[in-house]
Amino acid sequence: MDLSLRQLEQAVSIRRQIDVLERRFAGLVGGGRSTTGAGRKTGGGRRRRTMSAATRAKIAAAARRRWARVRGKRKGGGGGKKARRRGRMSAAARKKLSDMMKARWAARRRAGR
Repeated sequence: MDLSLRQLEQAVSIRRQIDVLERRFAGLVGGGRSTTGAGRKTGGGRRRRTMSAATRAKIAAAARRRWARVRGKRKGGGGGKKARRRGRMSAAARKKLSDMMKARWAARRRAGR
């Protein structure tokens, strides 16, 4: 198969176009592997996106504002309404439950003998 110089240049040009199109296609589809390894300069790893310091500072400031809003609502922004205590038991209720459990355990011990 003898190729002239012109045909060889055309073949190289077409190969480059195919490589470019495969990379574009992989970017659109979501990083699918290309069939050839030609034209790949990196080790195949995904490049990390970097963020400028100014952008990072903006995001951090926005997060601080959001958390300040959440904490502000929690610390008495409820309009003077007293928050209900949940999950707390009076001493009498705790004693009653304790006595009930002790009675159950005693019954189990008696039944086990």
